[in-house]
Amino acid sequence: MMSQHGAALQTYNQELVKCLEKLKLRRTELQAQIESQEEEKNNLQREIEKLSCKLALLNDSLAKRIAVRNEYDRTISDTETAYMKILESSQLLLNMIKKEVISLDQTLVEANSDKQQHRQ
Repeated sequence: MMSQHGAALQTYNQELVKCLEKLKLRRTELQAQIESQEEEKNNLQREIEKLSCKLALLNDSLAKRIAVRNEYDRTISDTETAYMKILESSQLLLNMIKKEVISLDQTLVEANSDKQQHRQ
């Protein structure tokens, strides 16, 4: 009877050792997967940091360019407004000069007419 118990105990022991070996093997495989995924995660994290840095630089550059473009727009608008005022002033000046020329011509005609009347 003792030998039967001993044989059964030895069989259980062997199965237990096999189960432990399987568990250790599965754990080792799982650890390799974990390490692989952690490495991939770290690589992705570094890539994200690099991309975030690039994005920040691009956003800064873009903001500066937009500000300069807005200044261009303001300068163009101010210049166009001033130019329109110059055109309007030029038109007014031209009209005034034309009226003055007509008035001077009439004065000259009247003066010539008066001169001719005195001669007669």
